[in-house]
Order: sequence, then C-alpha cells, then structure tokens
Amino acid sequence: MQNTFNLTERIESLKAGAISALGLFLFFTIIASVNTLVLAEQFDALAGFQEMHQFLASGAGATASGFLFGVTYRYIIRQDTNPHLKSGAVLAFGLARGLAQVEIGLNLNADLWLFVVLGLESILLFGFAGKILDLAIQRQWVKPFG
Repeated sequence: MQNTFNLTERIESLKAGAISALGLFLFFTIIASVNTLVLAEQFDALAGFQEMHQFLASGAGATASGFLFGVTYRYIIRQDTNPHLKSGAVLAFGLARGLAQVEIGLNLNADLWLFVVLGLESILLFGFAGKILDLAIQRQWVKPFG
C-alpha cells in the first residue's frame, strides 16, 4: 500500500494552510475595519475592536482558523468536482466559528443580532478563504491532494 502522506503532500498542505490563513486574515481585517467604522455605532460591543489587543487576539484566532481550514479544505476536495464538498467545508468551519460567537452573545445577554451578524461574517470569511484556495489550485500554486 502506497503512503500518500509523503513530504510533498505535507508541503502542499502547508502551502494551502498558509494561503488560506493569509487570505482569511486580510479579509478579517477588512471586515473588522467595517465593523469599527460602521457597525460599532449601532452595536456597543463592536466598539471593543477599536482596541489593538482585541483586534490582534481576534485576528490571531481567525488566522489560525484559516490555516486549519486551508489544510482541511485541500484534503476534503481532493480532485473531486462535487460543489457540495466545497460548500460543506465552508459551512462547517463558518458555523463552528459563528455559533461559538452566538453562544458567547447569549451567555453575555448581549444583543443577539450583533452575534448573528458576526456568525454570518464567519461564513463569509471561510467562503472567501475557499475561493482563494480554489484560485490557488486552479493556478497550480497548490496541488490538490492525491
């Protein structure tokens, strides 16, 4: 039986993770800026993102999630053209992150709509990361698994 987890596959996974992490962090920065400039006026809880340490902590979490998403996404889609695999991976990661934010909001008795918005943003973040990885695979910057 051939070992498919050789060094080349691991390097490709690291590349997928790095591309996804970078893309997700950049998109997170854009969303956090919009939250700070626009939505913070409507939701007081978003005003906290104006402090650098909160932005950096959230950005680090988003970057780590992006890396894990990139590695996992590459293994999930392999060379399959089934769009449900791609959307399922995006929704799984987006909902896991988004529902955690909703749960925090419920525990803090905060405005639920704020955390619903943040949950939807999580799905958008991973959707963006998925599109970046699709582009990277299409341009052969990253090889699909297998």
